[in-house]
Amino acid sequence: MLYSRIEGQGRALLIIHGFLGMSDNWKSFGSLYAAEGFQTHILDLRNHGKSFHSNNFSYDVMSQDVLEYCQEHNLDKVSIIGHSMGGKVAMLFATLYSEMVEKLIVADIGPKYYKPHHQDIFTGLNAVDFSSKPSRTEVEQILYPFIPDFGTRQFLMKNLYWVEPGQLGFRFNLEVFNKEIEVIGTALPEGNTFEKPTMFIRGGNSNYILDADLPEIKKYFPNFELVTIPNVGHWLHAENPKLFFEETARFLK
Repeated sequence: MLYSRIEGQGRALLIIHGFLGMSDNWKSFGSLYAAEGFQTHILDLRNHGKSFHSNNFSYDVMSQDVLEYCQEHNLDKVSIIGHSMGGKVAMLFATLYSEMVEKLIVADIGPKYYKPHHQDIFTGLNAVDFSSKPSRTEVEQILYPFIPDFGTRQFLMKNLYWVEPGQLGFRFNLEVFNKEIEVIGTALPEGNTFEKPTMFIRGGNSNYILDADLPEIKKYFPNFELVTIPNVGHWLHAENPKLFFEETARFLK
């Protein structure tokens, strides 16, 4: 069963993080939506955060995990926010189990295929040798040449945890991601549709959702609206949390 953080009472809202993320990245949003009358369920997907590790890694199995989570928690109607890879999980889930989904919010990802583009991040992560028992500072020093962007490095460093005293490790399943990196960019299957209210919300400086992608999005999600948050990139919710929350809360309510 997936690990989750649950807060509040009311209509169920699932929040699904992106690749190499975890529920912890969204905990402040969980409190904000809870204050608006939602019971927020912030999930850790398989091979991420505190959820289980598995050699099976695909959008099909991740969508099935979300279904089993809903069944376990007696959630027969949910709204979903998914960012990046989590948005792909949310899109697939909504098209497969549309009777369960009231509203869908997809943050900075489209249904199209994306070619692998995390090579520098993977080179950095694989350069960390935990058998030498590095400190947090030493791990960051190893990552720096490959991942010079401070924000991205801090995002990845949140995954460090003490496996045992004196021994750090990453929470995510790097071994499986090395083998299955193609999975992340998989397109939504042709013919899948979700006709209920859907919001695609993108960063104005991000190239993940282009104007040229909108006709294809409409094929899958005919009842969609597009919101662009100016002057932010792919991590739009972290760069302008106030506007991200205002726009998504308006749509959900």
